[in-house]
Amino acid sequence: MDEIAIRVEGLGKRFRLRHQNGGPRYRTLREELLSAPRQLLARLRQRRSAQEEFWALQDVSFEVKRGEVLGIIGRNGAGKSTLLKILSRIMDPTAGEATVYGRIGSLLEVGTGFHPELTGRENIYLSGALLGMKRDEVRRRFDEIVEFAGVEKFLDTACKHYSSGMYTRLGFAVAAHLDTEILLVDEVLAVGDVEFQRKCLDKMQAVAGRGRTVLLVSHNMAAINRMCKLAMVLDAGRAKWWGADARGAVGSYFAVLTAGGSEWRAPDKGLVSVPPRMFTLERIRLVDCAGGTLAGAVTADEPVHVEITGTVHALHSALCLGFAVYAEDETALFWSYQTDAEERCRPRLKIGRMTLRAALPTSLFNEGRYRIGFIAGLHCIEWIVAPQGAGPSVWLEISGVAGSSHFRSLRRPVMLAPILEWSVGADRVEHQDDSKGT
Repeated sequence: MDEIAIRVEGLGKRFRLRHQNGGPRYRTLREELLSAPRQLLARLRQRRSAQEEFWALQDVSFEVKRGEVLGIIGRNGAGKSTLLKILSRIMDPTAGEATVYGRIGSLLEVGTGFHPELTGRENIYLSGALLGMKRDEVRRRFDEIVEFAGVEKFLDTACKHYSSGMYTRLGFAVAAHLDTEILLVDEVLAVGDVEFQRKCLDKMQAVAGRGRTVLLVSHNMAAINRMCKLAMVLDAGRAKWWGADARGAVGSYFAVLTAGGSEWRAPDKGLVSVPPRMFTLERIRLVDCAGGTLAGAVTADEPVHVEITGTVHALHSALCLGFAVYAEDETALFWSYQTDAEERCRPRLKIGRMTLRAALPTSLFNEGRYRIGFIAGLHCIEWIVAPQGAGPSVWLEISGVAGSSHFRSLRRPVMLAPILEWSVGADRVEHQDDSKGT
């Protein structure tokens, strides 16, 4: 019992969703007064019938020992955040029970307790207090928090003047320095730039290295593989996979996602980008040389194109649209944008619906599965759809390596397997310059 930090048994959480059929009808005051007696009973009946039950979690059970790091992965809406909120005592379960042994700290929402009119210095103390830190504890860790966030020059500036990156960095810095036995982390590795994400990951590893229990929710599979020995896959509120094998969990998660295969289509009216609203993605797919969507696995020497279809709403010289290619363990292999070539050779964007297409290099990939995710942004300004997130993705499966040599008949234990051009050159003989003498 002393080794158990978290025990969850048969956990379930139910929400009641209400629907209003036909939308609201606006009535005059006279109509409302005359029809009130008749409408009252009808409305009560409608409210009862318009309720729908939704189970965010169903029959979830697991145990985590002290000092272990559990990675929780799954699609959006799988129940990951609901699970952490129950463990944090923010909400009560509908069924089952969750028992936590030890003081718990939660990084569920970066910037908890921040007030835009207060300075960075004042918000550090306010947020720390709301997260359960005593004033002396905040004072003792103040310099560490400020150094980690990198906002030394702006400590006495009101947070309403902070950029979104500064705001999130400071919020994470406060929460990351909580002195607790158990730490719950919900997708905080997605905040900030690449350098700050690396600092966040290093901080989480340092926390785990000191024997504290960590539950990490993330869409960054590389971070899950790097930090976690235990892993769980949630899908539609149920634990589809559980065990001491993070790579196995990631494989199980990908198996669920690959149901979409070689094409992704936006639901309804498309994926609406964040402001500034430059581009709306409608479809991303893998196509063969004839323009048809890939129906299955291909060999590494078959031509494959990535096709991106969407609507450009506004032109901007820094707008970059493209994709990132990831290995099965979510290691980023390369990115590509329509702006990579020199200006005279790159495709011209125009207002309206258009399709961009890029050819993947042949004779490059090893056997295996690769995720190709849509990415977009304003160069050196902000991301629209950032890498390593839960954005739209398609899947490329390579079933055979390229080339006819029997030396390439087996899968090589590396990520890529390119065919390079080799040649034999004449040996160079260095001659001593006798004119200089000795």
